[in-house]
Amino acid sequence: MKKQIPNIITMLNLFCGCVAVVFAAMNQLEFAALFVVIGIFFDFFDGLAARLLNVQSPLGVQLDSLADMITSGLVPGIVMFQLLAMSVGSEPIMAGSESSNNMFSLDMRVTPIAFLGFLITMASAYRLAKFNIDENQVSSFIGLPTPANALSVISLPLIVLYHGNDFLNEIILNQWFLIGFTLLSSYLLNARIALFALKFKGWTFKDNAVRYVFIIVSLVLLMTMKFLAIPAIIAFYILSSLVNTWNTNS
Repeated sequence: MKKQIPNIITMLNLFCGCVAVVFAAMNQLEFAALFVVIGIFFDFFDGLAARLLNVQSPLGVQLDSLADMITSGLVPGIVMFQLLAMSVGSEPIMAGSESSNNMFSLDMRVTPIAFLGFLITMASAYRLAKFNIDENQVSSFIGLPTPANALSVISLPLIVLYHGNDFLNEIILNQWFLIGFTLLSSYLLNARIALFALKFKGWTFKDNAVRYVFIIVSLVLLMTMKFLAIPAIIAFYILSSLVNTWNTNS
């Protein structure tokens, strides 16, 4: 039974991802974001549980990536689809709409541009597949991890909904900004950039300086900038990883 505990936690991540898909498809993006965050919480602890219980297995690795594909791959793609649809004045897809009463009807009110959002889903799938066969991503990552990327995507509707800043809203709901964000997101997922992992082999500051600094700065940003802090934290994560790599190699 002990060896199944991490897998059960992974399944909870998958369940949260499935719920988030439903909410994202209904254009209830704040609830989709909530379940993505809960799913990522489980995603962090399934690996931790496996290491603490010493029950790592190839099955767990594959299961973890499959769950991430839903929570951190499919959901952000749907969220970006909805944002792109709104950015060009097209009506978002919403479950329960009048047009969905006929199961054989095809609603063409959504602009084709919105489907560019699924580039994030495809890039996530490619990134996860590479991760599963790459033996060099044990203590660090090559490319932005899918959970971090998902958080950056789901932060966009949260900023629009809860910050109440017309200037920010105008930028975020601009189709060219969203297309650029989608392309950058897809690139970062598979870029040959070494990024540190939040895996502590010890607790000394010397061995984990970059991790402790990152956590402290992230907490400060969250307390001062709210949801706007999320993309700032992701940018700081990439920048601090680049600096850490440069210091290590120099």
